[in-house]
Parts: sequence; structure tokens; C-alpha cells
Amino acid sequence: MADTLAALRSLMASHTPPLDALVVPSEDYHQSEYVSARDKRRAFVSGFTGSAGLALVTKNEALLWTDGRYFLQAEQQLSDQWKLMRMGEDPSVDLWISTTLPEDSAIGIDFWCISVETAQKWKSLFAKNQQNLVPTTRNLVDEVWKDQPKAEINPVHVLPLKFSGCSVSDKLNDLRDNLEKEKARGIIITSLDEVVWLYNVRGSDVAYSPIVHAFAVVTTKEAFFYVDERKLSSEVKSYMEENKITVKDYSAVSDVALLASNQLTSAKDTLSNGAREAEVNSHKIWVDPRCYYSLYSILNPEQVLQQPSPLALPKSLKNAVEMEGLKNAHIRDGVAVVQYFAWLDKQMQEIYGASGYFKESESQNPKKHPGEAKLTEVSVSDKLEEFRAAKEHFRGLSFPTISSVGPNGAIIHYGPEAKTCAELDPNSMYLCDSGAQYLDGTTDITRTVHFGKPSEHEKRCYTAVLKGHFALGNARFPNGTTGHALDVLARVPLWSYGHDYRHGTGHGIGSYLNVHEGPHSISFRPGLNVPLQASMTVTDEPGYYEDGKFGIRLENVLIIKEAATQFNYANKGYLEFEHITWASYLTKLIDASILLPEEIKWVNSYHMKCRDILAPYLDESEKAWLNQATEPIAAK
Repeated sequence: MADTLAALRSLMASHTPPLDALVVPSEDYHQSEYVSARDKRRAFVSGFTGSAGLALVTKNEALLWTDGRYFLQAEQQLSDQWKLMRMGEDPSVDLWISTTLPEDSAIGIDFWCISVETAQKWKSLFAKNQQNLVPTTRNLVDEVWKDQPKAEINPVHVLPLKFSGCSVSDKLNDLRDNLEKEKARGIIITSLDEVVWLYNVRGSDVAYSPIVHAFAVVTTKEAFFYVDERKLSSEVKSYMEENKITVKDYSAVSDVALLASNQLTSAKDTLSNGAREAEVNSHKIWVDPRCYYSLYSILNPEQVLQQPSPLALPKSLKNAVEMEGLKNAHIRDGVAVVQYFAWLDKQMQEIYGASGYFKESESQNPKKHPGEAKLTEVSVSDKLEEFRAAKEHFRGLSFPTISSVGPNGAIIHYGPEAKTCAELDPNSMYLCDSGAQYLDGTTDITRTVHFGKPSEHEKRCYTAVLKGHFALGNARFPNGTTGHALDVLARVPLWSYGHDYRHGTGHGIGSYLNVHEGPHSISFRPGLNVPLQASMTVTDEPGYYEDGKFGIRLENVLIIKEAATQFNYANKGYLEFEHITWASYLTKLIDASILLPEEIKWVNSYHMKCRDILAPYLDESEKAWLNQATEPIAAK
């Protein structure tokens, strides 16, 4: 790591102009949350592997910013060459730069890896101190990363209409309606999930996300797909041609500059130059603020319509086919999760002498002698994947499984590794956050269990999380309400004990797409303040974490739908949630004495639904286990 920093500082010194600091973001050219192996530059430089963060290398310091999900992980992974900067507690990176580095400092960054809105914000702030945000002539991290993985050539496949529920032509017509309303001659689409959603294609260029490294440009008359053509089969090329989508090379995306003069056309465009100029002379080019700055910088700012992509919202509003697919995918996924916990329960008893999922007593034989079978965080998560892989339409996991025992559960986005992961402990909490990609939907579920005797404190904490999970998942609220306004519902039961958690409470879920999908969310951070709408999906996942001891999180995926309320104040219309995740909560961790009657009623009702929905797909032993896991709880 020290050699890497030294090599970077040498390149910074020889750069024109010399750089006083180098920013290394997590994002790729598409501002993606999850990136391919060759784009994990920040992880290579810092050693921190979490999905969110930003590295800053100066002449004398190396700093890493990340959010509350990763504080513990970063503390463990960063060497003494690095200083951890906690987002929300320490100054933001731009504020730190503006107040710490001297005037006239040159701050370098690859303009392909920073968004328009971030670059504009930083440029404005730095200018106050005569500091400059400088585009590096090349990516300096790539220069020092000698064994950087090569770009993979993975095939693109078409997502059939029976899974997408809406044709490409209909999506393009809707998009063009938006262009006309905003008097835009075209739009540049850089977000990978928006590109593949629009053209009804999927790929595997990034692990866990079925997306393709590609750009899209759509004008009022034409559509373009910028991609490495080696990824396209003859069938996919024919599909593109049938849908009047012109394929161009990925590296040619800079020709969007031709939009400014209305010269970006396909070979089959039949409009005369005069007719074309008359048709769109006053129109602008639509650019999402998340677009990378390098592309924006070749455009005339006066001809740019800078506002959020018109695709983000319709992508989040699931059509009837997508909705049905998501529900079916979650049923299959629930079956896999139940099979997994039934299997794990038996293994914990046989290998470790645990009392098991249902009984409460400490294991008298927590570890057998060397050489005998053992369970690790990785080996059991591999088994869970095995159960999922046997299900129809399975295409892979939707993110790396967070399989965490005891103190590792307090690392919110913990990633176990085979060589260093912990062995399961019958006397400790076990948190499992996992999900899968199916052709008809994406899943994400978290359950926290204990195979021995949980403490009274652990029970109270689990029950407080469950109460918050219930309060949010059963809320009714008027149209126009944001997730930010609802976030508090999940926290109030924890607040009553003086507890809280450092992550958001809910995110959208893609339809065989990214497991984290916007533009909406449920979070203590205001964010984009996009109102929740009927036919959106969102997770409900409060948690509680004690550093060095345990972590608790419960997560279901919800569908937002219209609510039939007795009254309708101001004719706003009201919304509510429908749970589509099916797997039991651990009743021995529930302290029924602090549950309200309606909470007990809901848990019992939910458990009966789990029985009814999942039982047809389970064998007799698995049914018996599920029946016991969903026995009604009684008030105390």
C-alpha cells in the first residue's frame, strides 16, 4: 500500500499541472454503486473494499471517507498510512480540501469518474480559495495498477416481453414524449440500469447486477446504443435493428457532441439537413446531473437541459408483469430461505450441540475437536446460494451475502472471506442479509437468528427492531409523502431505549436489475425527496448494532399500493404497503411483553401467510419445521 501511494505521488508531481491532491472515487464512468473488478480503483488504492467511499491522496496524507455502514469495516481494513473520515461526523471531502489545502492548489480527478453535479459543486467551492479542480490527463490509478483486471467481454441478452412487461417501442415513445415536453432534441443516458431497462436487455458486466457497460442516446427520431459490439450476438444485433436502435462502439460516445449541431444521425436517417435544423433548432440536450463530467464538458452549457433523468421514475414504477414477477420471485426465494434455515438448524444441533432454532439453552459443546465438520460464515452462505440456484429463473445473487456471526454482525455491510471468516457459534447471534437475481425479479431479505440461549438484552433489542419493522411496514400515508418523512417510524421503538442505527431504512428494488434502485428511498437523509408512489417497491430494514458484540436487522421487500381509507382528506388519496417477502421471524427472540396486541396479531397473521404460501413447495420435514417456526405467539 505504501508503494502504491508513493507511485501515485510521483505521478501527481510530474503531472501537468502538478497536483496537490488526487481524488479517487468509488464510481465508474456510469456513477454506479457496484462496479466491475477493473473499476475498483478506490479499493485498490486504499485496501478498503466497501461499496461506498472516496479516497483522497495529498502530498503528505491519505484519507478515506465512507458512511456509517462501513465505519467498522474501514477501521479494520485501512492501514496506518490512511486516516478514516466518517461521513456525517467529519468534514466532507470538498470542505476538507477547501479549508485544509493551500490557495492555488490543484486537485486532480478523472473527469470520467465524477458526476456533473459534484464537479460543479466542487469547482464553485474551490474557486473561493483560488483552488482548481483539474482533469487528469489519464487515470493515474490505472497507471500504477500493474495487475488491473481486463475489461470482460460478456454477452448481452434480450429480456423477453413476458418478463419486461413493456416493449422497447412503448418505452421510447414515452421517453420522446418527455423530450418534446421539455423541448429537448435528445437525451444522454449514462446510468447502466436505465440503459438496459430502456432497451430491454441484460448482461453480466458487473457482479450481482445484470447490467451492460453501455450508453444510450435517444433523440426525437433516433436511438443509439454505445457498446462493445463483441458482446452482441447476431440475434441481439437483429433485435436492435428491429427496434430501430443504431449500435455504435462504446468508445465513440463522445460523438454526442454532434447533438449540439444536430449531426448525430444513423445511416438510415432520411431527413434533409434543412428540415432537421428547422425541426429542432431551439431544442436542448437533456443531461442527468449524475452524468460524468467529461462528457458534459464537451457540450455547450447553454444548450444543456440539466435535470434528473426521466427514466428513473418510470423504471421504479413496476408494471403489472413486473409486479407479478417480483411476487413470484419472492415466493421461490422464501422457499430457499426456509430450506436454508431448516438445514442450518439441524446442522447446528448435530455439529455444535446447539439447542436449536426453537429451544433456549446454551450449547455445552460449542466446538468439536479439530478435524470434525464445522460451519463457517462462507460455507453456510454457499449452501444458501445452492438452495436458491435450484429455483426456476435463478441467475445469480443480487449482492454478496452478508453472513455474519456475533461481533461481525455489527459490521453493517460485512463481507466474509473464506480464509478469514468466523466459524458459526451456537451461543451468538447470526445475521444473514442476502438476495438473488431471477429473470422475473430481484430479491433482498434479512433475518437474524440465534441457535442457543439469547440474553434478555438481545431479545429486547430484537423486539425493538421488529416493532420498528412493523410500524413502517403497516403505515398508511397520503400521496406526496416521501420516504424521509416515514423513516422515523422505524426508529421510534429503538429511540425509546436510546438506540439507533447508521443506515437508511429502505431502498427500491429493481425488476431483474440493481438490488438498490432509486429515485426514492426511506432514509434519515433527505436525499432527492421523491414522493413514494403506488407500484413502487421498497425495503423495510431497521436494525441495531453493538460494536464487538452483535448485530440485528430484519428486512422485507414491500410493494406500495393504494389504501382504502375511511376518509380522504383533501382528496389526496392514501397509500399503504404490501409485504411480498416470506420467511419467519425467530419467535424465541421476541419479547412478547413489550409488543402491543396489534403487533402480536400482525406477526401471527404474517406467519400464517408464510405457511400457506410456502408449504406447497416444501417437503414434509421442511413443512414441519416451518409449522413450528410459525407457531402463534401469545401476549405476556
